[in-house]
Amino acid sequence: MTLTLDTYRLLGRSGLRVSPLALGAATFGTEWGWGAERDEARKLFDCYVERGGNLIDTASTYTDGSSERMLGEFARGNREGLVLATKYTTQRRSGDPNSGGPHRKSLFASVDASLRRLDTDYIDLLYLHVWDFTTPVEEILRGLDDLVRQGKVLYVAISNAPAWQAARMQAIADLRGWSPLVALQIQYSLIDRTGERDLIPMAREMGLGVMPYSPLGGGVLTGKYSRDDLTPTGAGAGGGSTRKSFNLAAGTLSERNLAIADVVREVAAELGRPPAQVGLAWTLRNPAVTAPIIGARTLGQLEGNLGALEVDLTASQSARLDEASAIEPGAPHDLIGGDFGRTLTRGDLTIEARR
Repeated sequence: MTLTLDTYRLLGRSGLRVSPLALGAATFGTEWGWGAERDEARKLFDCYVERGGNLIDTASTYTDGSSERMLGEFARGNREGLVLATKYTTQRRSGDPNSGGPHRKSLFASVDASLRRLDTDYIDLLYLHVWDFTTPVEEILRGLDDLVRQGKVLYVAISNAPAWQAARMQAIADLRGWSPLVALQIQYSLIDRTGERDLIPMAREMGLGVMPYSPLGGGVLTGKYSRDDLTPTGAGAGGGSTRKSFNLAAGTLSERNLAIADVVREVAAELGRPPAQVGLAWTLRNPAVTAPIIGARTLGQLEGNLGALEVDLTASQSARLDEASAIEPGAPHDLIGGDFGRTLTRGDLTIEARR
């Protein structure tokens, strides 16, 4: 079944309608040594919105603030029709211990700065960007709830946090009558399915919509890399680019992941599609996922990524991709999810679990 950007989905346990692919605005600006200049960023924004897209993701420190400034400029005139998501906690000023982190002072200062850059009165979706184990969750949740009550933020969410901490926060919010978390942003793709162990099941149980970032595994699933790129001095397609060096350092560029990319290429050849569209389609069609976040530096890249909406994998193709990228469940999931664990709790009885 072909999807479109205006085939909207509900975000978690909320009534907010969002597109099945979110536009990542981390590429708006070139302050990090890569990304799109203003005119090209405007083309990316216009293309996405004209096709019915409404969910755009940024953060307070993306491209040193240029991402939010450009997004605010581009959204002017259509603010009500868009869902703008931003994040706080990353350090905004070097040497200032209170300019980063999840605490109340950082939260309020970051949100006020984001509102100015975005040129808006409110933020649709605010994420805690990176968990750092320094602030009581009650302080965080109360601060987020205060911003919602003030009308500066409509919905709150979390990213890059342990599953147990996010579940604990959601339980406390429910008990205190504070604003609940409605979304979880995680790294998730065919080359990184570790979120399936705890984060994604937690999100389903606690009512959080899953928003994967890096759904192409740092570009590995596009087919641009080869085995020659596995060394820093390799002369493969990735060359000596900053992205290649980053992927090598992060472990994203590995023999295992290139083997997964090989299967993606095989399926793409069968469908007559670019590998990137197949990699995105696998995540996009996952019923546990609300909206993968796609980034692009050029209009051609964005249009190519949007083509994933038209890709419908067969059951056999999905199974091959699943098998190639499978991970070990790990403890305690290999026990409680296996035959031995079921025998311990049910014996030889058949019990249907319905929800």
